[in-house]
Amino acid sequence: MLDKALQDALIIWATIDPIGTLAIFAGLTSQLSNIERRRAAIRTVLYAGAVLLGSIILGQLILNGMGIRMISFQLGGGIILFLFGVQMIFGSQSRDVKKEADHDIAVFPLAIPGTATPGAILAVILLTDNNLHPVANQMATAGVTLAVLLVTLLLLLLSNHIIKIIGFSGASILTRIMGMILAAFSVELVMNAVGADRWLTGAL
Repeated sequence: MLDKALQDALIIWATIDPIGTLAIFAGLTSQLSNIERRRAAIRTVLYAGAVLLGSIILGQLILNGMGIRMISFQLGGGIILFLFGVQMIFGSQSRDVKKEADHDIAVFPLAIPGTATPGAILAVILLTDNNLHPVANQMATAGVTLAVLLVTLLLLLLSNHIIKIIGFSGASILTRIMGMILAAFSVELVMNAVGADRWLTGAL
């Protein structure tokens, strides 16, 4: 279980990308007061946590209700995660950072898709597959997700100080490293899905 928890932590960290979120948060909240920035950070993590935990609890049920096999979701999700990782590596993430007058920036784009990224939603559903992982492991994955979100909150609260130390260039380098890890993990997902599908086909 410890090995899985460590793997989950790396994958969830890479897909949530707290460093990238920190850089976006620092830019979007630069004109806010310290109290407003603190409130925005807390709301961002609360909204993102609700989305990710909801995905863990209901994601697979929704897929089953739609008649989508987890192996198909794993294959499609692996491809999407690979593209997401490539975007992180080459710095072309399509996170809309424009402020809109009628929207709370803590909801969009900071919580979704800034923190609860499409890649993170896919990852938590795949990492808690009911057919592969017992309830204890799924609860551990949920705990890891909450831990990463807690670290994200701490980073957002300290965003101004961190950016002054590492700069936006340092944040970009760390994001690219996480992108490489995510790309490698996505390839494993695709290979496992293809191998499992071949095994099922042969068994039939």
